[in-house]
Amino acid sequence: MRAVVQDGYGAADVLRVADVPRPSPAPGQVLVRVAAVSVNLSDWETLRGDPLYSRIGGLRRPARRTLGSDIAGRVESVGSGVSRFRAGDEVYGDNLALKGGFAEFAVAPESALALKPEGLTFAEASTIPQAGAIALQGTATAAAGRRVLINGAGGGTGSFAIQLAKRAGAHVTGVDNAGKLDFMRSLGADEVIDHRSRDFTRTGERYDLVLDLVATRSALACRRALARGGRYRCVGGSVPVLLGIAALGSIAGPLTGRRLGVLVVRTGPARFEPLADLCVAGDVGIRIDRTFALDDVPAALRHVGEGRALGKVVVTLPDGA
Repeated sequence: MRAVVQDGYGAADVLRVADVPRPSPAPGQVLVRVAAVSVNLSDWETLRGDPLYSRIGGLRRPARRTLGSDIAGRVESVGSGVSRFRAGDEVYGDNLALKGGFAEFAVAPESALALKPEGLTFAEASTIPQAGAIALQGTATAAAGRRVLINGAGGGTGSFAIQLAKRAGAHVTGVDNAGKLDFMRSLGADEVIDHRSRDFTRTGERYDLVLDLVATRSALACRRALARGGRYRCVGGSVPVLLGIAALGSIAGPLTGRRLGVLVVRTGPARFEPLADLCVAGDVGIRIDRTFALDDVPAALRHVGEGRALGKVVVTLPDGA
């Protein structure tokens, strides 16, 4: 089968398309003929091996040669002990543990997959598992009368998070680069900030919830943006930033009433299917910026990693539209 492989860490040019053996499902696993796989910032981080935690399991070279975790496709075969799926079923899920989505076939644990809703295409379904789980958990405390700021709001996760926070009745501020301001407004953001010209931690505004999807600022700066009783949660970021947030959060939270911490994202179908239901019902929109072919995975990763994607980017294979 054809797959995009990575033999070392680096820029997108370390990737190449190769013919590799088709995987076989082990007990409890499902072999999926991939129709679509969405690109996440975690793919970009693992490609480069930065931040350092992206090298877990493979300090010098990647533990998995093929990236891509948010897959959608048809079940080709199942391993022993699998009872929820059979050949021909249309499925989707976040295969974060095994990855392998940038390929014609991928194996995934049965527990990572769900039946694809009939109301979604493969491309649409692939946008939901990882970004949806983060957005749902990251905006869980959004509510009417609360002020919510989402940093990195113009990307895949942010595009869902804005809509979910607005749906909860919150006043939403989106932060991203200047090229995404109109896009964030189209999603429902009440206010938008270009991070290159304004620092949201120094505007004087205070927020009840800050969901930081691209954490780069110090813990002290982030605390400055919180109202009393407010909560800051980040997903990803450099190791020093994460350590600072964890350390200050454990000390300052009880003293100041401003809680800081890292969002520990729980995975699995129960964490992303509620968003799929909202999308099928038309209550939340799926924004796909661009689609790429398997041969163009390096370009797809650059598009996301360089901050140019408006919403999600999807790699499609035959029948994956």
